[in-house]
Amino acid sequence: MQCANIVNEQLATFIKEAKKRGFDNHEIRQALAGEGWTNDEIEHAFEYTTEKRAKNQVCIYLDNIVLAKIEKRAKRNLLTTSKQIEDIVRRSAVNTKGTTVKPEKLDDLLISIFSRKTRKR
Repeated sequence: MQCANIVNEQLATFIKEAKKRGFDNHEIRQALAGEGWTNDEIEHAFEYTTEKRAKNQVCIYLDNIVLAKIEKRAKRNLLTTSKQIEDIVRRSAVNTKGTTVKPEKLDDLLISIFSRKTRKR
């Protein structure tokens, strides 16, 4: 996987101008996708145009079947695969707001976050 992508300056300028004119990110993404830009190009340009904030990096290994499903969902949502995975993890963490964490049970919490079992609410 190549980490360093070259940002298309024309695309980045278009995104900045569209934001100044009041268009939201979803509208901009749809317009660019309609013009033939790839999701990776669009997302890379958005990352380039937004403020940089510190992020923690996590490396995970996924089965090919699972990865294919996530890629399909990402394409449907106009996101890159990594952004889709980030969204899934973020939503899982938000849905466990009421859970109290005991330091010795951290592994159990992480397992419950990514579990497919439905939780009683």
